[in-house]
Amino acid sequence: MYNWDEKPELNITPMVDIMLVLLAILMVVAPNIIFEETIMLPQGSTSKQRQKIAPVHITITVDKQIKVNKRNFELNAFIDNFYLYSQKLNKKASVLISADKRLDYGIVMKVLAAVKQAGFTEVSLATIG
Repeated sequence: MYNWDEKPELNITPMVDIMLVLLAILMVVAPNIIFEETIMLPQGSTSKQRQKIAPVHITITVDKQIKVNKRNFELNAFIDNFYLYSQKLNKKASVLISADKRLDYGIVMKVLAAVKQAGFTEVSLATIG
């Protein structure tokens, strides 16, 4: 006869072992699972190519001669002449000023002021090293 007061004990050790094996398999396989979802991307503006803007090179020699893209200017009339010359140039172009280190600092600043007054925003001074 059965004793209804006794409760049977369940042995869950084999079930825990199986779950640990499945967990180990999942941990090994999970990094290798690749989820791929096909999406349709919108058409971008790649058909319009960016044009490379040629930089403006300004060279100031020790005898105060200024050369802008192989065109010579005099220092005394540089501000006005460069302003007129720059009307043909793209204002988004970068300007590189190369000056002899023996020149007076004020001369380089006059040229820099003329470039800024002409409307150029990206101006850099060339150095060695």
